[in-house]
Amino acid sequence: MSNVKNKKVFCAMSGGVDSSVAAALLKQKGYEVIGAHMKCYNVDGCAEQDAEDARRAAEVLGIPFYVFDFEKEYKEKVVKYMIDGYRSGITPNPDVMCNKEIKFGLFLKKALEMGADYVATGHYVRLGVRGQGSGFSKTRKKSLYPIPYTLYAARDAQKDQSYFLWTLTQDQLRHCLFPIGDYAKPEVRKLAKKFGLPNAEKKDSQGICFLGQVTLKDFLGNYLPQKRGLVLNTAGKVVGEHSGAHFYTIGQRHLGIKNYESGIKGQNERRASYVAEKDIKTNTLLVAEGDDNPALFCKEVILKGVNLINPIIHNSKFMTQVLARVRYRQPLAKAKLILRSSQDLRLVFNKSQKFVASGQSAVFYDDEGRMLGGGVIV
Repeated sequence: MSNVKNKKVFCAMSGGVDSSVAAALLKQKGYEVIGAHMKCYNVDGCAEQDAEDARRAAEVLGIPFYVFDFEKEYKEKVVKYMIDGYRSGITPNPDVMCNKEIKFGLFLKKALEMGADYVATGHYVRLGVRGQGSGFSKTRKKSLYPIPYTLYAARDAQKDQSYFLWTLTQDQLRHCLFPIGDYAKPEVRKLAKKFGLPNAEKKDSQGICFLGQVTLKDFLGNYLPQKRGLVLNTAGKVVGEHSGAHFYTIGQRHLGIKNYESGIKGQNERRASYVAEKDIKTNTLLVAEGDDNPALFCKEVILKGVNLINPIIHNSKFMTQVLARVRYRQPLAKAKLILRSSQDLRLVFNKSQKFVASGQSAVFYDDEGRMLGGGVIV
């Protein structure tokens, strides 16, 4: 990018090593970097330590540091969305909603109002500009027409987070930088030590960020009532009881069902079982035994709320081959993307996919790793 010294970047610093290294790389490149920590909702009390870790990293880098209080908005736009989703029987994705509403919604808006040219995060994803490849260091030339920005999967396939960013639009992407997308995680750790960052060895967070060490079921139990219901197998036989269908997710293995985890009476050996379906209206669960049970697989899905990062021409006969996934870190699978309407797509897999859950995201790419877009599974 030309004359980066005149470009101001607000770097979201969570307190973790990835976002701290992102800030360090941007400063090294010559940007005017401002560290920003977002105070969001947190259950187990680790948020204060994260904010302190972010502040200390900013201090080592010698950059200004702000804290933005988005706790109220986070509760309304992310936490409520998740609770309401489980209540209605779907499996919501709070990470996608956090990126859409908080990081690239409120944070981006606030940063631009404060004079930022860009915001940056520690996401493992690469940003490309048509004709210029990928990477945050590429030059963006002025044009009379909107420049189409593209998201690419990260170089480190094990850490790639593009799955959670499918809602981003061209207008948002033109203000985004993703400095660590071309690095593998071990390289990021080495860079953190090189820059003298105090959180170089800090462990990565796991699971839903605002829950910390609190289990999802325990958290939901504060908002959703327990309601005893039946558990059926694929033959329609009652095999147990559960405490509420809304507490379970499709593909869940550890069911917490009395006399079921260790085998049904009179059946000492049995294969692992998974939640295949749940019915909120009747409060019943259907479980399927065995990893290869047909009840666990789905051939096609309908997507709502679709966002196409690089819009494909819409017409009544539109169909294209893509690589898609319906779960984070799931291997990409060949599929056909078929237009139903501008916000309604049908995704048909060449081979049936496992553990497909309503409310989760389906994200699709081309064979060069470009993210084409995504949508919510109906």
